[in-house]
Amino acid sequence: MTYQGEPIVKGKRVTGFTNSEEEAVQLTEVVPFLVEDELKRLGGRYEKAGDWADFTVVDGRLITGQNPSSSTSAAKELVKLLQ
Repeated sequence: MTYQGEPIVKGKRVTGFTNSEEEAVQLTEVVPFLVEDELKRLGGRYEKAGDWADFTVVDGRLITGQNPSSSTSAAKELVKLLQ
């Protein structure tokens, strides 16, 4: 996704499924790209916690969660942003 011709994550703090989480579920050869690598390639300032940890990053109006364990914390951040 782009905004004004640039990737929406460029220069933003972001997180997403880690390469090691992908490897743990043996999908590195199945998925079309690794989220961690792609976010970095697009200029995102990628951050991560330990594998399967609840970890959410907020940068302005962009909210990202590392994995399904982060669903609740990401949703809480969205509610805060909407208030």
